Amino acid sequence: MDAKKVQRINELYHLQKSVGLTEAQKKEQKKLRAEYVKAVRANLRGQLNNISIQNEDGSITPLRPKGKN
Repeated sequence: MDAKKVQRINELYHLQKSVGLTEAQKKEQKKLRAEYVKAVRANLRGQLNNISIQNEDGSITPLRPKGKN
């Protein structure tokens, strides 16, 4: 997600707190927030997929999601 979209999310938040939002602005805010959450989840998933565990014997085992042994 680019910085312009994050800035717009913040602008809409401040507008909401001060004067309120129009219906079009509410829809835009909802769409941008959903896109932001999706980007954060994808980033977190990528980080978690790159975690490996070093065993006591020195071998390294990649951490896998549940059910994918």
